[in-house]
Amino acid sequence: MKAVVCQEPGRLEIVERARPAAPDTGWVRLAVRRVGICGTDYHIFEGKHPFLEYPRVMGHEISATVVEAGSGCALVPGTLVVVNPYIACGNCIACRKGKPNCCTSVRVLGVHTDGAFCEEIVMPEENLYPANGLSPEAAATVEFLAIGAHAVRRSGAAAGARSLVIGAGPIGLGTALFSRIAGHAVTLLDTSAERLAFAADRLGFLQGILAGEGSEKAIAEATEGEGFDVAFDATGNGASMMRSFSYVGHGGTLVFVSVVKDEIRFSDPEFHKREMTLVASRNATREDFGHVVASIGKGLVPVQALVTHRTTLEAAVADLPRWAHDRTGLVKAVIAVDAS
Repeated sequence: MKAVVCQEPGRLEIVERARPAAPDTGWVRLAVRRVGICGTDYHIFEGKHPFLEYPRVMGHEISATVVEAGSGCALVPGTLVVVNPYIACGNCIACRKGKPNCCTSVRVLGVHTDGAFCEEIVMPEENLYPANGLSPEAAATVEFLAIGAHAVRRSGAAAGARSLVIGAGPIGLGTALFSRIAGHAVTLLDTSAERLAFAADRLGFLQGILAGEGSEKAIAEATEGEGFDVAFDATGNGASMMRSFSYVGHGGTLVFVSVVKDEIRFSDPEFHKREMTLVASRNATREDFGHVVASIGKGLVPVQALVTHRTTLEAAVADLPRWAHDRTGLVKAVIAVDAS
């Protein structure tokens, strides 16, 4: 089968590899249909991922069709599924608490083990969710959208809350969409006027603040000086994460959707006088995947607007490096692995 391999930072090759063997008990062999290109994939290509071993087949935003199911599996060949790429151990303290998304030894497809920039993969059946009528392309957007859906659920913010989403990249936009679905009044904050314009024109987020001079005043005006009930930082930028404490009102919640290697510092008196809640949000769970699938099915998520770039497995060898260098107009790129 064909596979795109990142041999080392800055070098992609398309190679021939053996197809997966017949699946073990509880595992399923899948034909990859579509796979999204994530910010993590660009980081791997650029050599910026701190814990990655090369060579690596990237790709973890996946829709696939069941080819062959191992014994004990209920999925039948031909079923289109969404793939949850976080393979948990099932035994650690997090897994015992029903939080496999933060398993102590989680393996993520395309990062800790080879992913889906290829024609076939095998996965545990428990990581596969029926696409329930979604197209292969829509199904391939579920994983990145589930990151935002999980963050919104983690916030616990009720309908009517004033919400600020910091960072209008793919994860931030997904968070904003599911914040809106939760009934929040959503404001976006970003350094890019182009991204804010996209969010307004294509996704209907009319409350946008351009970060920089004057943004502090605009944030205060958006909340009548009270601060936001909930803020989600999806920037992957330590300085932004530290500033975000000041955007939250008394009794409010700050959710860190992104993760950085930096130390995050904040004013303890300001934190305490507001009795803020600080929440980490990592990956997503079956519940979040199901919520995203249902929301797309109801027409609440404009996936056609989110997918701005498309390519094939063969063309991705040239397209991914080009998009890594220039992401103008890029929100989400999807690779069509099969011809349909």
